[in-house]
Amino acid sequence: MAKIVLETLGISKSFGDIQANRDVSIKLHEGETISILGENGAGKSTLMNILYGLHRPDEGGILLNGVEFKASSPREAISKGLGMVHQHFMLIETLSVTQNIILGEEPLGRFGIDYRKAREDIVDLSERYHLKIDPDEIVANLTVGLQQRVEILKALYRKARILILDEPTSVLTPQEIEDFFLIVKNLKEQDASVIIITHKLEEIRAISERVYILRKGRVTGEFITRDVSTVELANRMVGRDVVLQIDRTDHETLDEDCFRVDDLKVTNNRGTPAVDGLSLHVRPGEIVGVAGVDGNGQEELSEAIIGTRRIQDGTICLRGQPINRWSIEDRIENGVGYVPADRQRDGLVLPFSIGENVLLGNQNERSMIRYGHINRPAVRSRATRLIDRFNIVASGPDVRASHLSGGNQQKVILAREFDRGPDFLLVSQPTRGLDVGAIEYIHNQLIAMRDRDVGILLISMELEEILSLSDRILVIFKGRILKEFNREESTVNDIGFYMAGGTQRISSNA
Repeated sequence: MAKIVLETLGISKSFGDIQANRDVSIKLHEGETISILGENGAGKSTLMNILYGLHRPDEGGILLNGVEFKASSPREAISKGLGMVHQHFMLIETLSVTQNIILGEEPLGRFGIDYRKAREDIVDLSERYHLKIDPDEIVANLTVGLQQRVEILKALYRKARILILDEPTSVLTPQEIEDFFLIVKNLKEQDASVIIITHKLEEIRAISERVYILRKGRVTGEFITRDVSTVELANRMVGRDVVLQIDRTDHETLDEDCFRVDDLKVTNNRGTPAVDGLSLHVRPGEIVGVAGVDGNGQEELSEAIIGTRRIQDGTICLRGQPINRWSIEDRIENGVGYVPADRQRDGLVLPFSIGENVLLGNQNERSMIRYGHINRPAVRSRATRLIDRFNIVASGPDVRASHLSGGNQQKVILAREFDRGPDFLLVSQPTRGLDVGAIEYIHNQLIAMRDRDVGILLISMELEEILSLSDRILVIFKGRILKEFNREESTVNDIGFYMAGGTQRISSNA
């Protein structure tokens, strides 16, 4: 057995009344990949943040290569060869790839920073680990998948021998996931060690040797990955039987459209076409899935529909009425619901409480106003009801959104939008970063809304999610709908073929 490079000894950590970690002990060997699996709020990210020096444990200790280790900051953790790639990236969007990677570790030459050497080192790293990227590109211009590559390269540039990856494939396409597996394989072959926090059960089996299960802050199981099935992992993680395949029945749709887009044209932040003559329609009682590689106009399409991005041409109609000139408030009040892809940037006000975030968009309701002011008891009552209904892990409605795990932040947004009772619902990446129990619940909620004759436009990077939920599937490529499938006639391979522009097939196990 290879030597132990990292070990936690009874780690415990609390935040107020919430105990995030309880007596957590794990081991990581040289050249090994382990997975940390658990529901949202189970304490996975807290444990990793303790290892990385972002939090201090209340009790317990850490051994790094057999020596006691107390990281007081990420810089100290990095100096000891421990790097971390967060689910929400830590990049400066206005800087180039090279500038982001070397920030704080700039190589110096005779006349200041030696950018030529830095660039050469980054190109060498990117080729060695199959992380091809333009070192001169501005980060703001990169897709989410490419931004993740920058984060991984940043850790490797600092000579990380232990790499912690928080939900590393949640933003990747099937092709990029295959590349990611190669990256991890290359790391292991060079005796680097990897800890992966993920909710994707099949990927745990594909990539890790061992898996630890956290539930309510405790380690409740340690398994050799090849000896346990995905169903067993799901059930042990949640503490009950979980249905991994959604049970859905056919639902008859109405003939008229509840939502329609005709010949829509929208530019991106650089002023170049992002949505280029796109047309689609959604009927009451159906889920229309939009599949595509990240960066093909999905974000701009979503923003145009909800009203945060100006359209250049075309028409957006709700129940046959053009809404191009409607404000965001008008759209919401007339039955448009919206779950944005970036929950922290667009879905929540992080310093606000759960109750205040649930109030957003509902602040003009009579029940929410008393004598010209916000009716705080009514707000707290609604939030408490939604916390219970959506299984949000929080001590109460006054907890700030910034104190919730990523998955629980997503649940707050979904709870707010579902509770409004929209006629048309735009849902972008609804289960990004969620565990299997939460995914099961959200998928069932979406099907239930469809069965209540809500029209749903689902934009997702998860092809299995698209295939599982959608009645019709549209493939978007370079801002256009390239292909439409009925649910019964579509496969991952077929969809992936058109996601690549109809010129490149993806592997059958993607």
